[in-house]
This record gives sequence, structure tokens and C-alpha cells, in this order.
Amino acid sequence: MFSLYLLVLFLFISIVTSNPTFRLAETLRGNDFFDSFIWETFDDPTHGRVNYVDKDIAKANNLSYASPDNSKFIMRADAYNIVAPGTRGRDSVRISSRTSHFQSLMILDVQHMPVGCGTWPAFWTVSKDGPWPNGGEIDIIEGVNMNCDNLSSLHTTGNCTMSNTRNQKGNTVSSNCDADVNYNQGCGTAFTQPNSYGTAFNQNGGGYYAMTKDDINGVKVWFWPRSCSSIPPEVLQPPQFDQICTDNWGTPDASFPVDQCGYDAHFGDGHITVFDITFCGDWAGSAFDASDCGQSCGSFVDNSPYAFSEAYWEVNSLCVYDRVIG
Repeated sequence: MFSLYLLVLFLFISIVTSNPTFRLAETLRGNDFFDSFIWETFDDPTHGRVNYVDKDIAKANNLSYASPDNSKFIMRADAYNIVAPGTRGRDSVRISSRTSHFQSLMILDVQHMPVGCGTWPAFWTVSKDGPWPNGGEIDIIEGVNMNCDNLSSLHTTGNCTMSNTRNQKGNTVSSNCDADVNYNQGCGTAFTQPNSYGTAFNQNGGGYYAMTKDDINGVKVWFWPRSCSSIPPEVLQPPQFDQICTDNWGTPDASFPVDQCGYDAHFGDGHITVFDITFCGDWAGSAFDASDCGQSCGSFVDNSPYAFSEAYWEVNSLCVYDRVIG
């Protein structure tokens, strides 16, 4: 009887701790982004020297467009005009998805990400209900200025911390996810794989990012450089797979386990997806090195338009899967 009890307990634990299965919900390429995303135009919440423009202006000024064969979507900052004093800042884009997903898997195939002094790009998710930080924020791709390593982070309500040592390839930078602590630093993991961010990422032809969010494992983020020889087939050609399980994906680059931070209390809401490019602001401005760029962050952004010729996202595809329940 005792042996039978142990067997049942083992099977129960195995089921509970296994990776869930996700079913394809949407595939976005090229012009799909124009229908599936909203161009946000409010003042930058992170106080950047940026002027987010609407979709019509973005199209008219070539800041957002699809490639002629509809295989790529590009969103960029203005790289031609000096910014006038008294304005919000350099024209740029911030888009958020019309759809939201609860427990989900996202696979992003990105060819190029924004880089340069004063530049602060991010690809992230946030609760559709809010108000922020209720429901949590998950930063999948983020960095500033001339960074070369990606930083994935969580920003949450209180009582959410991570242990410094976890089953992840990256290095823990900070462990308290509470947005009210440490000036909203959040709990972050710095990636250690080469080419995960910035100029090196772009020179390598970009790569693939994947993120899972579920109440079994919490949040996991993986990265594969485009030159990697061991990219899972589900990541290389996600639309060909109606269902995906991450059992064979190996150790994630960043892991934020659910046992460290209650899922329902901090991430239960559906999440929308956001891409943005801002400048200076609360993080990029404080991390800005004037010795590299010759002047203060705000002045550099205003007066150096051609320095932002590489400040653009070039996305091949974004596939989103919802968790299969039952």
C-alpha cells in the first residue's frame, strides 16, 4: 500500500511539474501588424525624449511599413530631422496588440533591433486590465544605449521575489520584482549568450526569442542566435506546428518560477504585447555615457538625427500560442 502511495504521488508530481502544451492562436507577418496593433500616442510613461506618432503619420513618414513581399514588418524612429525645443521629442513608434492572452507561448523571429546612444527599445507584455503594475509586466527584450546583453525582467505588485540561483543560463541582476522597490528596477536576468542584443545581434542576422507564461512554471524566456545549429524546429517554423510543448528546448536563458511569486496574484490577467522605441528616459538617460556620445542625452537625441539610422525593429514573424487546458 505504501509503495502504491509513492507511485501515485510521483505521477501526480510529474504531471504538475511537466511543461504544458500550447495551441496556435495567431501568426503575424508584414501587414498583419497594421490590423492587429494599436499605435499609441500618449506621453511616454518612462519620461523619454520621444514623440509617439499615430499609424497614419507613421505610414506617411515611413516609420512603419511592410516589405514589398509582405515577409517583414519594420517600425523605426525618425532619423532625418532635428527636434525642435519645447516638443515632446524624436518621432518614434509604440504599438500594442489588440488581442490579449492569458497563459501563452510567444515566438518572435526578429532580424534587427534598435540600437544606438540614447536608444531604449523593448519587446514586452503587460496586463490588459491594469492599472500597472497590477497583472505584471514581462520584459522579453530590453536594453539601452550600447548594451550587448539582453535583459529580461518582471515588474509586479508587492511580495514577489526571485532566488538569485535558478535553473537558467543567464545571470541574476536583481531579485525583487516589486515595482515600488529600487526605483522600479524589477527582477532581471542578464543573458550570457553572445549576440543576444544590440549591434552584435544585428550583425549576426538577429535571432529568435520565445517566452512562456503559465501557472505551472511561471515565466521562461529563451534566445537562439540565427547562426545557432540547435534551434528547435518549432521555433524555426512555428506556423507549421498547431501545438507546441517546450520539453526539448533545454534550459531557458531566464526563468521566473511560479513558486517564487504567486501566479494568480501577480500574472493572472490577460497580457497584451508591446513594441516600442524610446530615448533617454528613466533608464536610458540615467545609463547614458556622455563621453561616448559627446553631449547630454536629451541634446544628443534632439540634434543628432542620423545617429538613429539603426533605431528600428525588423520583424519576420510573431506567433502566439494559448495553453491547452484539459
